[in-house]
Amino acid sequence: MKEDRKMEARRWLRQAKAELNDAAFLKDSGKFYLALFLCQQSAEKALKAFIYSEEDEPVFSHSVAFLLKLAVSLDSEFQPLRAAKRLDDYYIPTRYPNGLPGETPSEYFDDENEVNRALELSRKIVDLSEKKINTSFLDH
Repeated sequence: MKEDRKMEARRWLRQAKAELNDAAFLKDSGKFYLALFLCQQSAEKALKAFIYSEEDEPVFSHSVAFLLKLAVSLDSEFQPLRAAKRLDDYYIPTRYPNGLPGETPSEYFDDENEVNRALELSRKIVDLSEKKINTSFLDH
């Protein structure tokens, strides 16, 4: 069973890292709304990767805030990253015009500094998750 958890955790982590790289590319392309969404997605998937490395049950949440609480309950080193719960703010309004009355995501999200903050938060989650996953599965 541990080998299955290891494979699943690494699979989710690979996707989290790919989406973080894509978020940086989209930021550089001026597509801030998509970059912000992928920051949320990257953090979500990295946290799921960590949780899969520790637990046998699948996780059915898309909330970074919820997943962070679960991660903290498994490992207190995630506690200082709780500010990343704000990435949930980008889950809906970056994709749907009705999430921003009178606006469209592609026009509304125009602050490069906001994207830089989201990238930093997501990167911290990915990095710590990767560290924990690699430590969890060290061969003894």
